[in-house]
Amino acid sequence: MAEKTEDETETGTTTTTATAADPEKRTAARTEERPEDAVAGHQEAPAAAEETAAEKDTEPAAAPSGTGQGAAAVVSGALGLVSLTGGWPGTVAAARETLVGQLRTAADASVATQIKEVYGDAWDATALWGGLFALVALITGVAVLVRPAFGAPGRVAQAPWIKSVAWAGVTLGVIGLLLAVLTYTGVLLGLPAAS
Repeated sequence: MAEKTEDETETGTTTTTATAADPEKRTAARTEERPEDAVAGHQEAPAAAEETAAEKDTEPAAAPSGTGQGAAAVVSGALGLVSLTGGWPGTVAAARETLVGQLRTAADASVATQIKEVYGDAWDATALWGGLFALVALITGVAVLVRPAFGAPGRVAQAPWIKSVAWAGVTLGVIGLLLAVLTYTGVLLGLPAAS
């Protein structure tokens, strides 16, 4: 079997010539191999950690996901839908106006006065609340659509679904606002004439 010579052990150039039968010689050869390599390995570890930290600092920040804009677009669409179908506040306001009209109207009041006080004010309250929801939907949708123009340069473009939902909210807001104005003024679904 091959054995290490003293020259080879001192220089640390050959470690594979140690015999398998003598593990003490293998261990001694490994420790005597290159002590400067062991010191250099310990010095390289902090340098590698510093390089990793520097790379983390130079990585670009994650692109914004547009979660806030998406949520605002959905809210705009929902408010536009509520402006058309009526919401809980509009229903409560209409019921309140009906009750107030019944309390204020005398039993001997004319039919036109009863219609106006009991039903007309309730319809106006419903139209006002519908118009308020429509206006908020319209403003929210427009704010979502113009937001990218005021963002930081180099930001990721707005997702197509956000634009679509925002446009739906704007459209529903415009329709709801138009219907509310027409209903409040009596052009659409006006009070019946008392004969």
